[in-house]
Amino acid sequence: MQAQPFTDADIKHINELQPEGWYDISAPFDFYTKSSFCFPIKIVLENNIIGIGSTIVHSDVAWLGHIIVHPEHRNKGIGKFITETLIQIAKEKNCETIYLIATDLGAPVYEKVGFITETEYLFFKDVKMDVQDEVSDHIISYQECFKNQVEALDRISSGENRMMHVDEHLQNGFLYCINENVEGFYLPTFGNGLIIASTTNAGIELLKYHLLANENVIIPKENSTAIDFLYRNGYKEYRLAKRMRLGKERTHQLKNMYNRIGGNVG
Repeated sequence: MQAQPFTDADIKHINELQPEGWYDISAPFDFYTKSSFCFPIKIVLENNIIGIGSTIVHSDVAWLGHIIVHPEHRNKGIGKFITETLIQIAKEKNCETIYLIATDLGAPVYEKVGFITETEYLFFKDVKMDVQDEVSDHIISYQECFKNQVEALDRISSGENRMMHVDEHLQNGFLYCINENVEGFYLPTFGNGLIIASTTNAGIELLKYHLLANENVIIPKENSTAIDFLYRNGYKEYRLAKRMRLGKERTHQLKNMYNRIGGNVG
């Protein structure tokens, strides 16, 4: 078995790998092939792609994303091989910590190569609240003068330097500011719509703003404030997913996350 680089010419051939209930996987792989910090691979058998995955590098942290094996070729060690190959890529890029989000199907595979469960994300769907008259006056469109504050808040909250990923979404973003201090930010075009906030008021107000146009929210279990807010409004999580780690433990503040990015970058 041998891994090969995944290229943009391969995108049209991966539709049948699409797991049920997932969003279109061709979009992230199009991004991977165009990004200098992403390293997608494929496994080919008889000229057919039967497995894919990608390493996404944020300085000394890596995420493994979209590890998918064709249903007809599962339980043959292919998922484990893809994972090990992506880990090796991360190590070659001097990454000290490797993360991934695991489905129930994938978790046992990742445990075999050394990943441990760091926390869990709670998934909420069909969240419908009448909040249109409650948008905070402290929510403003992103302004470049606040970039350093956004970067500092994101680094403290995530434990990563991922501005190479965040940058392209800032111009479409929103800030929660009081007296020129950024207490939170919302990037609606970044994955599921990243929300990071250092204060309860900022986090809840930005979450409510997100819910004006969205019905899905995904939150780490550390953020009891956001979870209690959804519980009080009559919503319960419909599933959980494990956030797993290999390598160095990092200091982060996941309680600041009021909506995650996605399964490929947390």
